[in-house]
Formats: sequence, structure tokens, C-alpha cells
Amino acid sequence: MTKSFQKILFLCGVFVAFTSCKSTKNNQAITAKQPNIILFLVDDMGWQDTSVPFWTEKTPLNSRYHTPNMERLAKEGMKFTQAYATPICTPTRVSLMSGMNAARHRVTNWTFKRDTLMVAPPAGLKMPEWNLNGAQSSDTIPRSTYITSLPEILRNNGYQTIIVGKAHFGAFRTPSADPTNLGFDINIGGHAAGQPGSYYGTDNFRDLNRKTTDYDVPGLEKYHGKDIFLTEALTQEAISAMDDAVADKKPFYLYLSQYALHTPIQGDPRFEQKYKDAGLDPTEAKYASLIEGMDKSLGDILDHLDQKNLSKNTIILFMSDNGGLSAVERGGVKHTHNKPLSSGKGSVHEGGIREPMIVKWPGITTANSTTDDFVIIEDYFPTLLEMAGITKYKTVQTVDGKSFTPILKGKKQDNNTRALFWHYPNNWGPTGPGIGASSTIRKGDWKLIYYHLNRSFELFNITNDIGETTNLANQDPNKVKALAQELSAYLRSVNAQMPTDTNTNTLVPWPDSDTGLRK
Repeated sequence: MTKSFQKILFLCGVFVAFTSCKSTKNNQAITAKQPNIILFLVDDMGWQDTSVPFWTEKTPLNSRYHTPNMERLAKEGMKFTQAYATPICTPTRVSLMSGMNAARHRVTNWTFKRDTLMVAPPAGLKMPEWNLNGAQSSDTIPRSTYITSLPEILRNNGYQTIIVGKAHFGAFRTPSADPTNLGFDINIGGHAAGQPGSYYGTDNFRDLNRKTTDYDVPGLEKYHGKDIFLTEALTQEAISAMDDAVADKKPFYLYLSQYALHTPIQGDPRFEQKYKDAGLDPTEAKYASLIEGMDKSLGDILDHLDQKNLSKNTIILFMSDNGGLSAVERGGVKHTHNKPLSSGKGSVHEGGIREPMIVKWPGITTANSTTDDFVIIEDYFPTLLEMAGITKYKTVQTVDGKSFTPILKGKKQDNNTRALFWHYPNNWGPTGPGIGASSTIRKGDWKLIYYHLNRSFELFNITNDIGETTNLANQDPNKVKALAQELSAYLRSVNAQMPTDTNTNTLVPWPDSDTGLRK
């Protein structure tokens, strides 16, 4: 071998070593700047569907359910006692994806079939032309909201974006029925339906009593015919997708959106018997097993992060999309399944909108900490982007959400100056406390609800009356007036839609318009 050839080999080796080190350093720098992010979203989980107390005291429901992995996450992170979503699923998910309040994005009810109203209006009201086709990544789909989505921005900034489980962003036969058209690189199990046909692999995750295949969970064919529960199958897929992202040396955003606890209420055979043995109503035993199966999924994700040495660089956020179901299909007395909160899913009472929320941000959140600061679902959009270190981004939509990273860092928020808003000019179907077309504001201790059908108000002091048992509207007209004016100003500012009064064929007036409340 000549000396000149040896020199060439030496220089090549130096170059390879240098570029290898440089590549490693760059990957380390990217990892340090871009943490992995997991959003663990549960469907229809109530504030009390857990052994973790989110109130000032432990309740009987906290003693009924067994969620040791939520307890584990709460000990490692920050618990939010006043976290809010919308009363039902699709509006929440569109707010999450867009950062917009539902009053602005106008996907104010659940979506399913393209251009089709799935729920008839109540007597006396005609629903507005709300965006029943959901959120879309283009402006070519009628009756939809055009957005720059959260996963699209994350993907454009180096993230592997993964959805495992429920999507429900847009109607069938629209682009966003497939989540990969809204910025996800990988979709496992997500489509236009809001619930699974079945939780059982032996049923191929299909409702065997229906002719339609609309509710079949897609992308899980390898589990068909197997004795596996849907929650477990999705967890295995999520773990595999994370491993693939790590192998590709990319930070990942995993949106693990479990179908549980949504109907059909089917028992998870791994846990159901213990609740039957405890004497629970058969339906409630199934429901409790769905909760524990969901919690095991969370634990499996946490364990895998530990095993793969990913925990220190992975942020985990736990949230529900609306309150726990209580008006229909549950065992026991209706509207009591979220006590001490009033009502449940579909309601703007606390039982329908207040959610269990926990965040673990390694190196940032204080372990075993709690905050009572207000947050709402649209806040996730700017928060997750800030967590990812993404500051320069543009959206076609106006973002209403407010980052809660200062709260995670220990800064106290003034709940007396921040107002939260809900707008639901639609009909869910069932009836009960707080259920119906309405507009709502929460500010400080106070909450005002304006019902569109009869122009009535409910005023509650949530701090003193968490169960919303005493309507103070007649006792404190000045508070009603002040909150109605602020609520109306917000609704006008986002050009919110109001239903039509079919008796007069005119739009339902703003909360401050026809009651002597306008200045």
C-alpha cells in the first residue's frame, strides 16, 4: 500500500468520523430542542371517572374507579382542577386542531355524513348553517372550516406526526375523514366515525347487529378474529409507531386518542369481573372496566418510555374531550354520574365540560403539583407548539387559544381577568340540566348560561356551588347584565351563529339584546 493511498484512507476516515460526530451532535441538538410530545386524549371521560381526586376532597366515585397510572402521572406532573373542553366531541377536536373557539370555527355539533344533519332541531328553533363537514386543510369543501392544523405545523418543523385511535375531525367523503389529509404522517384507526362498532377483536371491531360498515375501526385488520380489546390493540400500535419514529431519529407527536369510554359500553374482560364482584350495576361494571383498560394503556405507554430511556425528553398531556356520559345508556340515575358536578356529556353544566387533565413536562412541571387556573381545549394548540420550540408559524385561521406553558412553569394565572366561552347553537338530542342550544361564559367564580329557546339565564357561583344547584340570576341581575354584555361582545366579535326562532322567523337575539341588558 503506498503512502499516498494510506493518506487518502486516513483523510476519508477523519471525514467520516467528523460527519458522524457532527450528525450525532445535530441529532442530539434536535432532540434537546424538540421533545417528543404525547397527547393522551380519552373519549367521554368525566371529571370523576378516576381514582385521582380533582376536587378538594376524594369522592365516592374516586373510590369506585381504579386508575393507578393516572395516579402515577399526577405524582410526576401537574394536575389541573379547572380544565375545560366543549360539551361534545367534534367541536373539541376541531378546537384542538385549530386553536379556535367553537363559536369561531362553527363546527358546533358532531359530524358524520357529508352535508347531512344528524340531529333534528328542537321544536321552536331552526339550527344555523353550521360547519357540519368539519375541519379541512383546504377551502374547497362547503360548510367546513379551513385550517392550518396543529400536526401540519409540527410535521413541517421536523416531527413525525402520529394519530392512533379516534379522529372525528370531518365527515365521511371529505378529505379530513382521513387524518393524513390534516397533517398526520401516520394514521392508525382514525376516520369520520365518532365511535367504534365494537371493542372486540373477535368481532373485527364491527357492530355485528348493523349492516353499515361506517363504524368499523380501520387499519386494525391484523387483530381481526383475535381475542384482544380495542384499547389494547391501539396501545400496541402506538408503541410500535413510537419505536419507528425513534429508529428514524425523529421527534414524534403521538396523538393517542382512545375510543374508550365512548359507547358502546362493552366490558373489558381484563377488568370487568372485579367490578361485578363489587356489586356494581352490570352496565356500570362494564363502564368501570373501560376506565381501567384506558388507564392500563396509559401505564403501558409510561412503562415503554421508561424502558426506552425516552421519559426525560417526552412531554405527556392527559385530557378528555367532554364530560362523562350520563343522560343516556348508563346504569343508575340519569345526570348523576359526574357528581358532585351537575349533568354530563352534552351539557354546559360542569359535568359536561370540566375534564380531568394532567401534564408532565420533564424538567419544567413540579412533581405532584396542582393548579386551579382555567384552561380550555383551544389552549392546547399554542401550548404544544411552544413546547416544541416552534415560534414562527402562520395559520389561515385566527387562534383563540392561550398557551398554558407559564402555568406549567409555576406562574399563577388570574382567573378573574380571563373569560372562557362556549357556544352551542345546536341540538344534541337528549334532555337534562344544561343540555340545549346555549351560549355560556365563565369568569372568576361566576358562570352565566343563556338558553336560546326561551331566552332564559342561569347564573351560578361555581366556587361556592360546584354542583350548580342554585340559580342566582334573579338575585343578582347586575352580575347577569355584566356577564351577558361580555358574552355578547365576544360572540359578535367572532361573528358567532345564532339559531332562528321559528315562531317569529328571526334570529335568536344576543344574550344582552332583548332583556334590558344592553348598555
